[in-house]
Amino acid sequence: MSSSSIMQTQIAASAVSLAEMWIFSCFLIGSMASSLQARLTVSPSSSQFFNGDFVSLSCEEDDSSAGWTLRRNTSKQQRTQCGDGWGEGAGSSCDINYIYPWDSGVYWCESREGPISNMVNLTVTGGSVILQSPVLPVMEGDDVTLLCKTKTTPSNLPAAFYKDGSLIRKQPTGHMTIQHVSRSDEGLYKCDISGHGESPSSWITVTEKPTTTVLPATSALPSSTTLPSHSSTLQLGIRVFLTLVVFCPYFISTLLMVSLYRHRAKGNKLPILNLHTHPEQGLDDVHEDVITDVTTEHRF
Repeated sequence: MSSSSIMQTQIAASAVSLAEMWIFSCFLIGSMASSLQARLTVSPSSSQFFNGDFVSLSCEEDDSSAGWTLRRNTSKQQRTQCGDGWGEGAGSSCDINYIYPWDSGVYWCESREGPISNMVNLTVTGGSVILQSPVLPVMEGDDVTLLCKTKTTPSNLPAAFYKDGSLIRKQPTGHMTIQHVSRSDEGLYKCDISGHGESPSSWITVTEKPTTTVLPATSALPSSTTLPSHSSTLQLGIRVFLTLVVFCPYFISTLLMVSLYRHRAKGNKLPILNLHTHPEQGLDDVHEDVITDVTTEHRF
């Protein structure tokens, strides 16, 4: 094989190695972006339901190809998915047309890759009173409204509300609003309507409000700019991923062109005389060696 063919083979091997390295990097970044979790939502938004109510569950996610499915744990079954003896599934959503007390349990979304969503605890009662409370965690500083309702009578009857077994207050209209909730408001809530009964208990979770750090005024960004909060992290990650998807092919092709140019530039350089390395070699011998090397290099 000629020296020119060997050089071309080495260039091709280097180009393939660089391409494989950057393609793998882009694939890894894409995999990280696709591992973002889904969010399970419940409609109507409540953690308690009457026997016979309609309930719709949905996995809200940005990548529908992740293959999210609804699963649940109940007192009788573990990790069963929608359509396997309960619910009717369509993609990443599931409808329970007639919910029963034995449908009480923990529900979540799960993908083929493994990540899961938040877990939701649903309670179905055969009684006549339920407490409608937030099914998802609430943020510190938000207002939370609790509604005590009956199945057959108007939902504006006087009700008493309890937290961790202690009476909080009695409301004449059957609903109570907790303004600017804090972590101390987290706990187990229930309600009671005189003459109708008591609702099951539901846990209300209060999450810490994400802090935002203001950048220094000397920064190149405006002084009003803040670092991204938790709610914008998903959008930021998607934008970065899309940018890399567009950028990677151009970056790979640029690396290949630069690598090819550098190898060709090295092949066209003449050898440098170095009398210090071989002082015993005369100038005539060196000149003869140079001519021989150049002739051999450019024979093909």
